Amino acid sequence: MTQRVDERVRVVDATPADLWQVIADFGGANRWYAPPLVWELRGLLDRLMGGIGLRRGRPSSLAAGDALDFWRVEELRPGALLRLRAEMRTPGTVRLELRAEPADGGRARYRQRVLFQPAGVPGELYWWALRPADTLLYRFMVRTAAAAASRRHEGAPEPRNTA
Repeated sequence: MTQRVDERVRVVDATPADLWQVIADFGGANRWYAPPLVWELRGLLDRLMGGIGLRRGRPSSLAAGDALDFWRVEELRPGALLRLRAEMRTPGTVRLELRAEPADGGRARYRQRVLFQPAGVPGELYWWALRPADTLLYRFMVRTAAAAASRRHEGAPEPRNTA
């Protein structure tokens, strides 16, 4: 089966270092830059299906192999890339890549890719069934993570996560 990819890119009014700090802080009690309760609901569904559910918490700094909620850090290149592999129950393999790249004018480019390798027809059905909701979620994540990096660059305080 063909790997499915959802890639979103946004130029951010922040330095790559500011953007990286936002990426490096993803997960746990910090936040996922998603609408409130979305990841919690996904974790609950996973738990009901016999999976690990949403592990709240994260190490103070990330390294390859670390558990991060229902993800596992697969690759970490500080300042550039955080690649996570989902450990929730899915009919296929899900990866989330978050990148901070230099852009023109000293700004940063935020690149977010979701890669899904479906396991047969159930995997394809899963991908296409979740596509509308995932599209909204991934757009929201890009917008809010970019805004957080811009606020960090401007020295504005980060709003508290209420989820």
